[in-house]
Amino acid sequence: MPQVRTAEAPGDHRSGSALSEDVVLVLPNAVAVLDGATSLRPRARSGGWYATRLAEQLAERLPDPALDLAELLAESIAAVAREHGLRPGESPSSTAALLRWSESEVDALVLADSPVVLFTAGGERPVLDTHLAQLRGSRGGFRDRLRSGAGFDAGHREALGTAMSRTARWRNVEGGFWVAEAVPEAAFHATRTRTPRREVRSALVASDGVSCGVQDYGIYESWSAMLSEAQRCGPRAVLDRVRAAEESDPDGARWPRPKRHDDQALALVDFDA
Repeated sequence: MPQVRTAEAPGDHRSGSALSEDVVLVLPNAVAVLDGATSLRPRARSGGWYATRLAEQLAERLPDPALDLAELLAESIAAVAREHGLRPGESPSSTAALLRWSESEVDALVLADSPVVLFTAGGERPVLDTHLAQLRGSRGGFRDRLRSGAGFDAGHREALGTAMSRTARWRNVEGGFWVAEAVPEAAFHATRTRTPRREVRSALVASDGVSCGVQDYGIYESWSAMLSEAQRCGPRAVLDRVRAAEESDPDGARWPRPKRHDDQALALVDFDA
């Protein structure tokens, strides 16, 4: 039976809340990481609230190996929207990174920027949804402001709000990016893979508050380097290393980012355990 180890940590919540908006779901045959989208205008139904509701629905469906991952995610999105009266474009949202295994196969699904990385004898196999990264790019707006040394001040919040409003117009539309919200169709735009179980040795499932250690900061030279530390020292060590890198760049000049510290969630699955 695979061994699953997880770690979580809250990020920089200026509203005073110490609760993470990331949610980790661990089942006997599956793991899911959901990263609720942060809003600059705190409300009762936050991204974390949505991620928790979605995890509840996924917990009912993921154990059934007959259900396709995209189909069960679409059903879960529809159920949350129906039960809570959510409307497209006006609802909180979340990423979805799903990993499920049987005796013969390992299935992965990634919707938005929470990756799954599979490790086989042939090397690492990242499962990535690049729609959002392609849309936002890396230059201009709040990022250039941070590079100039302005820091995470009130002006950053204003610039970030402008960027978020611009990006929101491309949420769950053709030519934009797709995320779990109130549009079940979004699930079918996710990146999906199926791999024979005998080939998969380990897997990482992460929110972008952790994957940035490879994709943005480069403090891990590869996913395999991150895996090695997680296996050797535990997933928490990975979170601590990413957080230490951010502490060394308190104004975001080296690594421009929306928040000084993002919520962090990481699941390590060892199939050879």
